[in-house]
Amino acid sequence: MTTNKFKGLLFDFDGTLLDTNELIIQTFLHVLEPEFPGKFTKDDMVPFIGPSLIESFSTIDASKAEEWVRQYRLWNSEHHDELAREFDGVKSTLQELKNKGIRLAIVSTKRYDSLIKGIRLLDIEDLVEVIISMDDVKNVKPDPEPILLALEKMHLRKEDVIMIGDNSHDILGGKNAGVKTAGVAWSLKGEKFLMQFKPDYMLHDMKDLLTIVEEHANA
Repeated sequence: MTTNKFKGLLFDFDGTLLDTNELIIQTFLHVLEPEFPGKFTKDDMVPFIGPSLIESFSTIDASKAEEWVRQYRLWNSEHHDELAREFDGVKSTLQELKNKGIRLAIVSTKRYDSLIKGIRLLDIEDLVEVIISMDDVKNVKPDPEPILLALEKMHLRKEDVIMIGDNSHDILGGKNAGVKTAGVAWSLKGEKFLMQFKPDYMLHDMKDLLTIVEEHANA
């Protein structure tokens, strides 16, 4: 019998479990278009997916960032359920993982109220044991603090888990925390972008996680 077995999976949320790409892009454009008519395109918004809102808006104008964040959250909340979608196989795979005894957590840079809205939209609230939002930490990913907090709450060791996400912040955060990492090839930024950060695994389908946990358990 081996003890070399993953016990928990830590997931980023937006762009990893829930397809909020169009929602995020449209929200950024809604906020910025009145200020900068015609300046920004959808492609210009892609780098803003992943970092915290204040970080993204501050790259444009730090003095207006807080007000833009307020506007962003208002419009985003109003249009969330209309524009957000489940990525293929997310709920069914999470259910299979939980049935296998794998413990699940979400580690996100979003506020809790926005995060729980998406979790309920996916109907996975009963599958997730721990939720770490930006409200729970001083420093968001790629700082290791949120990942280490999830481990503390789950009473798991670093070698017990994988941090899974669609952006550099997730992979670098995992590496900074000393845990295994996985990128998702369905990231809007693309597999090639994520491979620069050398994740331990690259998922092309959510069900790849079933294979990874089974192979690791039998290693």
